[in-house]
Amino acid sequence: MAATEGIEWPEGREFAFTVFDDPDAQSYETTKIVYSFLADIGLRTTVAVWPLAVRRQVNSGGETCANEQYREFLSELQRTGFEIGFHHAFPHSATREETIEALETFRRYFGDYPRSMANHYNEEAIYWGSARVGGWRRFVYNVTTRWKNEGRFFGHVPGHRAFWGDVCRARIQYCRNFVFSDINTLAATPFIPYSDPARPYVNEWFSSSEGHQAPSFIQTLAERNQDKLQRERGACIMYTHFGHGFVQNGQLNPEFRRLMERIAKKRGWFVPVSTLLDFLKTRNGTTVLDARTRRSLEARWLWEKLFRGTS
Repeated sequence: MAATEGIEWPEGREFAFTVFDDPDAQSYETTKIVYSFLADIGLRTTVAVWPLAVRRQVNSGGETCANEQYREFLSELQRTGFEIGFHHAFPHSATREETIEALETFRRYFGDYPRSMANHYNEEAIYWGSARVGGWRRFVYNVTTRWKNEGRFFGHVPGHRAFWGDVCRARIQYCRNFVFSDINTLAATPFIPYSDPARPYVNEWFSSSEGHQAPSFIQTLAERNQDKLQRERGACIMYTHFGHGFVQNGQLNPEFRRLMERIAKKRGWFVPVSTLLDFLKTRNGTTVLDARTRRSLEARWLWEKLFRGTS
């Protein structure tokens, strides 16, 4: 397994920091405020999208690429070095045919298929809910979640109307899974990106650090944690939804602004998620999980979910 000690980051940088942002609850106005700020302080991150216009009852608010103004702003972000990721077709469940349509639409809008994705709580989510874990971990997960995520997600189930696992494997390189409380994502999973033979429809998985709403993002990004990340020469992939509390009354959360400006002044390597994962893969190769490592990883995440409230 690869260790974090001694990583020689590009350009003489001392650590890596990026964000994978899901579009839940995010308006065009919020996106513009947050990403204009990130661009101004020199960060380049990943923003995930829903490519298609809503067709049925949604399970989440949030902008889609059907909004031309929003889509044009995303394209401008992409031209300046941000990555556009995938968060399924819509903010509601999709059939296999709709997911394929969404990926083709994504390619038309942004020039290629997405390289990275994160599951939304749609029917077509792939290896999601209780399928994230196996063995006794699945039983504990189901008891903890009152079985609400058992048999709920089908993106990896051949024959189901929502199955698209073969398409995922052909089109997308990286998928987010486990979330940990440590700002140094590599401290929890030093072997990212990794492949899992038990979940073959995803090419490679990556983990992230907890920050799904403004309070948890700010907690993870606290000054002492920033300094720890730098001291450990680690890498942070923050998991978040910039639509949840980062902008209020048209203004950025002031503590979020302060902490982001602080980390941006450090000697960090601030690149999108796929760029970071490509670098780690070039350096370390792709780890193929064996059964022992899989059990350990799942148990560690489950412990954090139960006792630290990670996602």
